[in-house]
Amino acid sequence: MATELELEEETEMKMVKLGSYEGKVRLLMVGGESESAAEETMLLWGIQQPTLSKPNAFVAQSSLNLRIDACGHSITILQSPSSLGTPGVTGSVMWDSGVVLGKFLEHSVDSGMLSLQGKKIVELGSGCGLVGCIAALLGAQVILTDLPDRMRLLKKNIETNLRPGELRGSAIVKELTWGDDPDQELIEPLPDYVLGSDVIYSEGAVLDLLDTLLQLCGNRTTIFLAGELRNDTVLEYFLEAAMKDFVVGRVDQTQWHPDYCSPRVVMYILVKK
Repeated sequence: MATELELEEETEMKMVKLGSYEGKVRLLMVGGESESAAEETMLLWGIQQPTLSKPNAFVAQSSLNLRIDACGHSITILQSPSSLGTPGVTGSVMWDSGVVLGKFLEHSVDSGMLSLQGKKIVELGSGCGLVGCIAALLGAQVILTDLPDRMRLLKKNIETNLRPGELRGSAIVKELTWGDDPDQELIEPLPDYVLGSDVIYSEGAVLDLLDTLLQLCGNRTTIFLAGELRNDTVLEYFLEAAMKDFVVGRVDQTQWHPDYCSPRVVMYILVKK
C-alpha cells in the first residue's frame, strides 16, 4: 500500500503546465490511455457526484435572457427557451458550463494565468455566444462558430453586447459543421486558442468534433473545453479518443472564478501531441 508521502508525490507528478495556460493542470494520460479515461470518469462521478448537485446554478433556461457582469460590462444574452425541447436543436439556451468557462477566462486574465489580448480564438458550438463575447471583451480576435440554423440568435447576441467603441478585441460569426473542411479564415493562421462549452454531449458527434479540433490546432494552439457532467459513457469515449492525438489535463476548480464553480461542470485543456 502506498504511503501518504508516495501518494503526494504521485499527485504532484501529474500536475503539469499545458499550452499557453500558466497554471498547472492534472495530467490524465498516466499509463494506459483507455484505463486513464475510465479512471477519470469514475473519479469525477465519485468525487463530484454531479447527479446529486443542483442543475443550472447560474442559468435560468426558462427566461428569455441571461444577465451577467463580466469584464466591467453588463452582458445580456438572449435565449430561445421555446426551442429547448425541439429534437436536434442545441445552442438555444445557455448552460452552466458556458458561464463557468467565460468567467474562468476573465479570472485567468485578471490573475495573469492567461493573456488573450490580440490572440486569435475560434469558439466551437458558440450557441448563444457568451463565451465568445467575454473573450472579445478581454481583447481577443474571436471567430464564433456554429451550425447554419444557429446563426440568427448568435449574431443578435454579438450585436447586442459588443459595441465597436467599447471593445478591446473583435468578434465575427462563421458557420462550421464539425467534420467538414473549415473555412480558410478559421485556419489561416491557425488559432492561438480553441474554446468550447458543452460540446461533449453525444457519442455520435465525438469523432467529428475531434476531427475539427485536429484541423484547427497547431503546435501553439491551446484548447479549453468545459462541459456538463451528464453521461459518463460519452465523456469516457471522448477522452479515450482524444488522448490518441492530444495531451489532456483537467483544470482544478480551485483555479476557476471563485464565484462560478459547480460540481456538475468539468474543464479540460488539450494540446496537440
